[in-house]
Amino acid sequence: MTTRTLGKTGPTVSTLGLGCMGMTDHYGPADRTTSLATLHAAIDAGITLLDTADFYGAGHNELLLREILATTPREKLIISGKFGAMRDPSGGWGPIDARPAFMRHSLAQSLQRLNIDHIDIYRPVRLDPNVPIEETITALATMVKKGYIRHIGLSEVSADTIRRAHAIHPICDVQLEYSLLTRGAEDTIIPTCRELGIGITAYGTLSRGLLSGHFDPTALTPRDFRSVSPRFRAANLEKNLQLVESLRPLAEQHNATIAQLAIAWVLASGDDIIPIIGARTPTQLQEILGSLTLPLSWTDLPDIEQAIPKNAASGERYPLAMLRDMDSERPTPQG
Repeated sequence: MTTRTLGKTGPTVSTLGLGCMGMTDHYGPADRTTSLATLHAAIDAGITLLDTADFYGAGHNELLLREILATTPREKLIISGKFGAMRDPSGGWGPIDARPAFMRHSLAQSLQRLNIDHIDIYRPVRLDPNVPIEETITALATMVKKGYIRHIGLSEVSADTIRRAHAIHPICDVQLEYSLLTRGAEDTIIPTCRELGIGITAYGTLSRGLLSGHFDPTALTPRDFRSVSPRFRAANLEKNLQLVESLRPLAEQHNATIAQLAIAWVLASGDDIIPIIGARTPTQLQEILGSLTLPLSWTDLPDIEQAIPKNAASGERYPLAMLRDMDSERPTPQG
């Protein structure tokens, strides 16, 4: 496993990170035994970056990782955690809360569930419109000084918010959705991160399964996030899957799968980008790991980008009600 460094101030991590969300939430039922097997296989393969959140499965995701942490030397893993998304007993969602007091409460609960004394990277999952980012970052910086967290990250925020946050305390990385079907961050967010020396952890590199090359629409369940996602609605889904098929000849030229080609494209887009892959089974993990040995160079990128041009995806990546409140989707202020 090769490594990359998260920005100028962040840790050195495996070139691929493992996103643990799907092991307990969002994509329908998950099997505990399979999830643990996937986590162990990832660590055996050299993956060191594990991404979780207190609201994934209402704490269940962190309890799953607790079992892994109990048998793995702490120094071998980089735990990236998130807070701020409110849940209710039915599994529903509430508003974002990034108040300092709620952050400290969430951090204490996460440390307890994970049974560790610090989280390596900690971030608000979204910008709280009612709390200035400076207030949240100042509180997080206090937790850094006290040793409860090592680095501060951000997620789905605009270039302006990144600058304001970084002025208070060095930001390790920004999590954002980035794939062949989602490239909006290229306009201002990724350039700003590069200007400031901030790493990028890219989730959704397979666009929630669309870019896997073997997506099965019949597998969606009512509790699967994709059942309400615009890109997975009938007409949009058909068009998006046709786009994905245009990658198959290129993948075959490289003796690779579509998924491997899509992830290799993200890897080739910059050494400062670490894809967070959402493998839920050891089989999925093994396929994805194959992207690391795909001999893809910058000269191959134009052909891939011609197959799926920027902004070619049909449908928004989230329902409009969610996009309206997402800081990363707001236009950059002019002047």
